[in-house]
Amino acid sequence: MSLIKLEGINKYFDKHHVLKDISLEIEEGDFMTFLGPSGCGKTTTLRILAGLEHQEEGLIVISDKLVADGQAQFFAPPAERHLNLVFQNYALWPHMTVFENVSFGLEGRKRNKKEIRERVESSLEKLQILAYKDRYPSELSGGQQQRVAIARAIVTEPKILLLDEPLSNLDAKLRVEMRAELKRLHHELRTTMIYVTHDQVEAMTMSTKIAVFSEGRILQVDKPIQLYQYPAHLTVAEFVGNPANNFLDATCRESSKTTFHIHSALGEMVMSTDWIERIEKDVVLTVRPEDLLISRTPQKGSVSGTVRAVLPAGPETTIHIQCGETILLAKEMGVGTYLPDSTVYIKANLEGINLYDRTSGLRLNKIPEQKAQDLNVYV
Repeated sequence: MSLIKLEGINKYFDKHHVLKDISLEIEEGDFMTFLGPSGCGKTTTLRILAGLEHQEEGLIVISDKLVADGQAQFFAPPAERHLNLVFQNYALWPHMTVFENVSFGLEGRKRNKKEIRERVESSLEKLQILAYKDRYPSELSGGQQQRVAIARAIVTEPKILLLDEPLSNLDAKLRVEMRAELKRLHHELRTTMIYVTHDQVEAMTMSTKIAVFSEGRILQVDKPIQLYQYPAHLTVAEFVGNPANNFLDATCRESSKTTFHIHSALGEMVMSTDWIERIEKDVVLTVRPEDLLISRTPQKGSVSGTVRAVLPAGPETTIHIQCGETILLAKEMGVGTYLPDSTVYIKANLEGINLYDRTSGLRLNKIPEQKAQDLNVYV
């Protein structure tokens, strides 16, 4: 069942239209991530959901209860929405110990001392910081302070936990550790989590679902693996993936009732008309770097290219290859042994390509039925 429903949310700052008809349903127990570049509206959506900002239009329903109606100017206060918010800057009280910071919300609810102690210590233990309960925030590292902020948020057992870029102030090693902690915590608590980030790695590794924002709109909501393999819009294809997608100018022509040809810098590809919703002449073809296959000798369906750069990164190697006027990125596992300026032959794994209408930006190809079933097994 849907725990949270946003319907037709519009928000303006002065005359600037920052959220444009946002509609979204979040299921109970989801780890939903709002993903997008700075200024796309993801944090504003989170703050509206929390009751810290008010929309001019649209409804918000939580647990079948209306908590906000923009047109009627009805907005339930944050305390009545059964949620907690973890801020980017931690917002810990510097004059309070870790224990006191975490217990603050419970004391305001007039819980007895034994229950407060048990629940605070349980929360600190879940975040593996029980040993620091008598320290002050200034005596903790950034990662430890972030754990305290999360412990404070979960100690009241909220139905919904909102996290606004909580890991952005941590170094790379701590971010990786905290991603694992948050995913473990979500599995243990089964709390519905809504997470805001511009970091696609965070979104892909932690989420059960991702909503991709762009210029105040939601372009796609999907499971991470489906979002990665079948972006619904060119903007999503540009934003998701590291290294980024390869984008090639292409043209299509129908060759029979059952096949059509795609022409690009990767040569001619013959595809079934069952693979595509409709055939457009002027299109954009995308292919992931790992779906470009490299050989040192000509292969059927391959085109020649010149190696321009080789970027080894331990477990994988990224190779920049020039085909005509187009520079393509290919990725191989292991250490690549290609030499700059050498000739190689590349072709695309046809299961790894997508085709987009250049005008609308929408994906033209269908998701194969068997593939769609396989994608549903990923969480």
